[in-house]
Amino acid sequence: MKKDNTSAPASSWERLPELIRERGLRLTRQRLFLAKLLFEDQKNRHITAADLVRETDKHKMRMSLATIYNTLHQFVEIGLLREVVIDSKATYFDTNLSDHHHFFHEETGELVDISQGEVGIGTLPAPPPDSKISRVNVVIHLQEKDS
Repeated sequence: MKKDNTSAPASSWERLPELIRERGLRLTRQRLFLAKLLFEDQKNRHITAADLVRETDKHKMRMSLATIYNTLHQFVEIGLLREVVIDSKATYFDTNLSDHHHFFHEETGELVDISQGEVGIGTLPAPPPDSKISRVNVVIHLQEKDS
């Protein structure tokens, strides 16, 4: 599979099947259906694999959780999605590939984009000599205020 994180998903749903094939994946019925759920409306989405299981069931297109996880991770590998790990129990998949950070509402499980430039990072440690920093991902956890 080709990894290409330099471009966002296709600007229109019609180009996605071609893009998936160009990046080295076979276009299976399951991949096409999940791509449609994720990208057809062209809105930025934060979604979990469990959310997609519910959506596929609602559309009478039953898929196992393993198939959905595998497909989501393949879409991450080819640069169609970004993985946002909240903690050991929560991983979201983000259709917005621009550089941005997130708020995570602990009570509701909602993940919300923070616009680029709204988070300032003063200093980062020097990476080990044989590596470079590829990205910094900030997730700010929120709780309801006490009344």
